[in-house]
Formats: sequence, C-alpha cells, structure tokens
Amino acid sequence: MKIAIAGKPSETTNYVKYVSSIGATPVVSLAKDVLDTCDGLVLPGGGDITPAFFGEKNHGSRHIDTELDIQQFDALHLFLQNRRPVLGICKGLQVINVALGGTILQDIPTAARHQYENGDQYHHTVILEGSWLYKLYGACAMVNSAHHQAIGKIGKHLLPIQHCPEDGCIEAIVHESLPVLGVQWHPERIAPSRSMLSGRKVLAYFVSLLS
Repeated sequence: MKIAIAGKPSETTNYVKYVSSIGATPVVSLAKDVLDTCDGLVLPGGGDITPAFFGEKNHGSRHIDTELDIQQFDALHLFLQNRRPVLGICKGLQVINVALGGTILQDIPTAARHQYENGDQYHHTVILEGSWLYKLYGACAMVNSAHHQAIGKIGKHLLPIQHCPEDGCIEAIVHESLPVLGVQWHPERIAPSRSMLSGRKVLAYFVSLLS
C-alpha cells in the first residue's frame, strides 16, 4: 500500500514517519506519473496558500510558495478525478477547501489560540455527532495546532465536522461523497500526554478507505 505525500522531502519528514508507523509505504513526490501509482494522498502542512488562488490580495499570508501550491492542487485534482482517498493536514485542509471553491481567512484575530511561538498550541474542540471524527474521538477533543489562518467560505460539497468553540474556527472537514478528509491540526505529531488522544487513529481511518 503506497501513500503519496505531496511535498518536498526536506519538509515532510514527520509525515513520512507518520505514514510508515502504520505499515504503509510513504512516497514523497509531486510528479504526476509517480502520484498515479499511489493508493492515497496526504496533503501536508506548510506555508500559506497564494491568496490569488482564492481571489484575494495578500492581507497577512506568509511563507508563500506558488509553485508548490500549483503542484499540490494538481495532485489533489488527480486523486479527486480517480476518486482515491485524500487526507489534508493543516495547509492540506486549506488546499482542499480552496480547490473546491472555498476561501481562507488570511490572519485570524484569534491566532494566539491556534499557534504558539515555540511549538504547537493545544486547545479544545467540539466534534459533530455521527461524523468520521466523532467515531474516533467522541464529542470533543484536545488538539494541537500551529496556524494563523482558517477556512472562510467552505468549498463545494465539503462539510465542517469539528470546530473550536471559542472562535468557531473549523478544525476538520469531510467531502459529502468522495473519500476526502481534512484536519486543521497535526495528528502526525500530537502528544498523547497533552491531548489524551492518538493521532494514529486519523491515519488508520484514512488507510481503511484505501481498500
């Protein structure tokens, strides 16, 4: 079982370890011919998406890599066309949202609740009953995050299934009909000692969609 990680090798070490931890083979690539041999796709975290892709000028976006954005959008569209499973993490969730016509809040006023200068910020979330995430963790979860942006208008056929009760920030999504999932937090590096949950459950559920 091969899972593509649409990113650069130097920036995806945590994701390689994450995928390997469940017995799948990670394939870090942005090349269509390589991606096409994989069973699922992980869109990893990273910098901010170029605002022009959701029809805006830059109002606080940073660490932009337009070429990488384009390659990640292309990877996503390949898997959407073939109805193969996709998991977006942090920026990856936002890539999914923008690709399906959504927008991004470029610098949320409550960013301090979602990022910490020297590491992840941990905060409470509420999960929609009956959703895939609810089946893993129940009605609420303490998650880790490191972002200053959030979903604005949600993309077509996407449903929000988790949010931060303090500011309404969307923390997870699912596609209405395709095997496409996204989380705004970081299951690949969450500390069970702080959150009381295992991030491997997200990956295990994603892998269950590959068969």
